[in-house]
Amino acid sequence: MARHLITSAIPYINGIKHLGNLVGSQLPADLYARYQRGRGNEVLFLCATDEHGTPAELAAKKAGKPVAEYCAEMHAVQAEIARGFRLSFDHFGRSSSPQNHELTQHFAGKLAENGLIREVSESQIYSKTDGRFLPDRYIEGICPNCGYDKARGDQCENCTKQLDPTDLIEPRSAISGSTDLEVRETKHLYLMQAGMRGQLNDWIDSQEDWPLLTTSIARKWLNDGDGLQDRGITRDLDWGIPVRRGKEPWPGMEGKVFYVWFDAPIEYIACAGEWAEATGQDDAAWQRWWRTDKGADDVRYTQFMGKDNVPFHTLSFPATILGSGEPWKLVDYIKSFNYLNYDGGQFSTSQGRGVFMDQALDILPPDYWRWWLLSHAPESSDSEFTWKNFQTSVNKDLADVLGNFVSRVTKFCRSKFGEAVPEAGTFGPEEHALIDSLTIRLRNYETHMEAMEVRKSAAELRGIWVAGNEYLQSVAPWTTFKTDPDKAAAQIRLALNLVRFYAVLSAPFVPDAASDMLAAMQTVDDSWPDDVPAALSVLEPGHIFTVPEVAFAKISDEQREDWQARFSGVRT
Repeated sequence: MARHLITSAIPYINGIKHLGNLVGSQLPADLYARYQRGRGNEVLFLCATDEHGTPAELAAKKAGKPVAEYCAEMHAVQAEIARGFRLSFDHFGRSSSPQNHELTQHFAGKLAENGLIREVSESQIYSKTDGRFLPDRYIEGICPNCGYDKARGDQCENCTKQLDPTDLIEPRSAISGSTDLEVRETKHLYLMQAGMRGQLNDWIDSQEDWPLLTTSIARKWLNDGDGLQDRGITRDLDWGIPVRRGKEPWPGMEGKVFYVWFDAPIEYIACAGEWAEATGQDDAAWQRWWRTDKGADDVRYTQFMGKDNVPFHTLSFPATILGSGEPWKLVDYIKSFNYLNYDGGQFSTSQGRGVFMDQALDILPPDYWRWWLLSHAPESSDSEFTWKNFQTSVNKDLADVLGNFVSRVTKFCRSKFGEAVPEAGTFGPEEHALIDSLTIRLRNYETHMEAMEVRKSAAELRGIWVAGNEYLQSVAPWTTFKTDPDKAAAQIRLALNLVRFYAVLSAPFVPDAASDMLAAMQTVDDSWPDDVPAALSVLEPGHIFTVPEVAFAKISDEQREDWQARFSGVRT
């Protein structure tokens, strides 16, 4: 049994995420976790809310609530929506947890011991109107690189270039909008990651199977003179993890907190500690996943994220892990995604543009969204959500192919043989040809899933569904029954077993439909069909089944037009 540690980029606490966020990290991570569990492997799948920094403070201020209260409420909201999309996290944690406080302070202390932290007096923007220093995300302005007029002081959302607040043109306070700003001196801690360039380069060189998107971004940042620089890891904020050197105070850093991008990735590890506590286990339970001196040598660690998160996960977080000098597990594979655009523009949480996760669940069940998003995942390039494409794909793939197959087979069997697997008949050339074809397709599906080629996996799965429909059309049991009932019985027996076969293979993509299909077949056998002939005889003659409800209702033109109009503006 292989062991798979899987993490999804942790979403900011500031509001409900849109479908682009979902397909860029959490959903494909869930697909992979479900697949590996289906293969019988041991999986620890972790995610959390990113609760520190400017986004949390600004969102809480806008909501008129204390930041801790706001974060607790939004964590509960995001956790409920994740359950709505059937995201199968083993634990959905919080970066504000005691475990993350302790680990972040621990890492900072170790980095300091190893000479990788320096204290810097720097110029920082102070807002006279707000009466405070403005950390990077509290400042907005024009990006000096691409001209985007809503760039933040840490990174431009448009071109993804990392910035310092003083780089912005015409800067303004994100709190009050004031331009009455001045530069003052303040002290902060910096992670001396520039000196780790060689170590990071060797580590990235050793990752021969990383996707091109991940390695190209990592190398660009590593080799760009402005990319890998010493980076501030503290901020002048009230909300966050207090700056301490392990368990000891850090003189001169009183009243400061660690920068959110320093503590947020550490939450991946801390989340495992939260999981162990929540499940009544000791520290050894989570350390066997994260410490190579505690049994994590055989763990395969995979991260999922959007391309804008790649620089921090390939440089800054590994610099923290390597710089600690401790035997922590480093990521083995980073699956990164391009952007999903929305109807001619961009999805945007900050601007409220697109379809958001709660809205999506209000109008359709999760399987509809899961199938479309995964089958159109923005892997090799950006992709675009349009309502017309969504309607076409759902109607053709889910309703006409998968749903129609299950409905036709079960209803025909009930009408001619009753609600039990027929006993008569033996398989002929057509059935053996189908089994041979499905064996090849299954191996292809497994290959794509192991390689985390999401769109290719979806295409192969659809091809497996289509093969069953083509078989039915070819052998036409409704016609065969008139002249050779026994032969028709064998055809339907195979087709009923295909329903279970489809349920198992489809579960990572459409888990609700898969569960319904197994329930209709009245079986709990969801074992992976390594041996296709054996898998297609699991439901033995006489096995009772039921005819399920319509699995997927088609999306009408009226519905599509209504949703397109409803989501054409900006969410307030």
